[in-house]
Amino acid sequence: MGQYKKGSLSLLGSVALGTGVMIGAGIFALLGQVAELSGTWFPYIFLLGAVISGFSAYSYIKVSNAYPSAGGIAMILQKAYGKTTITASASLLMALSMVINESLVARTFGSYTLQLFTVENKALWIPVLGVGLLIFAFLINISGNRLIGKSSLVMAFVKIAGILIFAVGALWAVGFSLEGLIPKPSESTDYSAASYIGALALSILAYKGFTTITNSGDEITKPKKNVGRSIIISLLICTVVYFLVAYAVNSSLSISEIVKAKDYSLAEAAKPAFGDYGLYFTVGIAIVATISGIIASIFAVSRMTAMLTDMKLIPHSHFGMPGRIQKHMLVYTVVIAIVLTVFFDLSRIASMGAIFYLVMDMIIHWGVFKHLRKEVKANAVILITALVLDLIVLVAFLWIKLSSDILVLIVSAGIMLIVFIGEKWFLNRTDKSEFIES
Repeated sequence: MGQYKKGSLSLLGSVALGTGVMIGAGIFALLGQVAELSGTWFPYIFLLGAVISGFSAYSYIKVSNAYPSAGGIAMILQKAYGKTTITASASLLMALSMVINESLVARTFGSYTLQLFTVENKALWIPVLGVGLLIFAFLINISGNRLIGKSSLVMAFVKIAGILIFAVGALWAVGFSLEGLIPKPSESTDYSAASYIGALALSILAYKGFTTITNSGDEITKPKKNVGRSIIISLLICTVVYFLVAYAVNSSLSISEIVKAKDYSLAEAAKPAFGDYGLYFTVGIAIVATISGIIASIFAVSRMTAMLTDMKLIPHSHFGMPGRIQKHMLVYTVVIAIVLTVFFDLSRIASMGAIFYLVMDMIIHWGVFKHLRKEVKANAVILITALVLDLIVLVAFLWIKLSSDILVLIVSAGIMLIVFIGEKWFLNRTDKSEFIES
């Protein structure tokens, strides 16, 4: 277990990792997607997403406080369900949702960077730039925890400050008023209840970066106190940032303009408020945000999958590579993210990530409620509330995708089926091997 270094991440460093993942994916990659489904109410969708994420975080905080561990989500699942197919499959779904997040952020990096240039074939250059970012993030990650912690801390400060400057400046430029906080009904009449709830699913994806902190576990100093603190602080920071920026964009652009530029909506919103200099500033912040988001996410996934390998919950092959398992996992993570970046657009990537995450999250809540709530002194009402909220959001989101993009459902269902069947086969084979050896 030499790849894990207890106490190597400070409270500030773990908050930087959490906000690094959340802000990298949330505000730049998902704002336009959420606005498309909810109209002028989308800033408030981010607030509701924060509330639901707060309920979700309760399960993780209660168990992590009792049993802090690197690869924390796998630990929570194993405590609840034992070494079973459910534990292995849900853990792998979480890892996959995080890898999907990396490809989402990588394509967002490409979309924003290209706003600085006039190019003919953006469909080609967006994935090319995204793949370049993933390779760069891989190189940073193999350098170790200290460089990751320091770079995440600096980048988190720069992008949060930059995004807040953008939000305040945009609101000042368009003329802030309390009346503007309430969208006009005529602007939001074309959206169904299912559409609003579907937007919630994507907004929840924007907050799921708090699980990065859970997965770091005892690598955080004083984990029984600081894991929970890190999660709460990260969620609060991101909630404020998301709402201010969403409101600023909503004030600067019409919904049709936001949807048209949904892959780079902040850059588009900077133009009327600040002109070309605003565009350069916003794109620069987006580049910093997406780079730090990718670095933090790859760090978390490699730690989690290395733990899953140590727990003998997923198969592993060295494929002739030297070094530790964690470094092998870095390679696998980046390769999968590259494939997704090349072959899927932002909307489909975000949809698959939301589906995988919500399914895994529900499995976590049920496991804590059914098997661990007395042990970790968790409130049953809060656990059931979190489970029901996830279920409502997931069902509504699936209903929307059934009519608008059934391919996403087919691919997502296929991957989940492969994961569950594959894990069932692997664990049965492992159990038989251990029985024969004994």
